[in-house]
Amino acid sequence: MNDMMFLGLGYIGAGLGAGLTLVGAGLGIGKMAASALEGTARQPEAGGAIRTTMIIAAALVEGLAFFALVICLLAVMNFGMPKTEAPAGAAAQVEAHK
Repeated sequence: MNDMMFLGLGYIGAGLGAGLTLVGAGLGIGKMAASALEGTARQPEAGGAIRTTMIIAAALVEGLAFFALVICLLAVMNFGMPKTEAPAGAAAQVEAHK
């Protein structure tokens, strides 16, 4: 497999990973908000506690999504780095020092 194909597959994988992460986080926060609104509608006096719990859980989901997005970006940066090869004399020089 040549270097350009490897680079392209890395970008596609990182893009899919970031997209799936953000879709999952969006669905999770949407379901959380819907459940909180339903709980508040059923029991209005517990609205403050439900809202506080929902905000804490949403912050945790957002943090996890941000962490996964950073991991995907780091993977893209690593794929984009040029691969340097050691000079031919370097291996012989290491053997000479032993």
